[in-house]
Amino acid sequence: MLPDTSTYAKWFIVAGLILLGIGGILWLLGRSGVSIGNLPGDLHFQFGKNTSCFILTLLLNLVLRLFK
Repeated sequence: MLPDTSTYAKWFIVAGLILLGIGGILWLLGRSGVSIGNLPGDLHFQFGKNTSCFILTLLLNLVLRLFK
């Protein structure tokens, strides 16, 4: 039997608060000058005014999981 919708609502609220907290921490780190976007294994591509950053370890992990 499935839990009622109030249980789901509570979990979504908790997940949202956790994401809000993580976002706030990352925002404060960015405002304080801590650069977390230049880690070893990051790939940066710039096309005119657009910049893309890929985390190499994340991409490698996804590819290895696909071919497992």
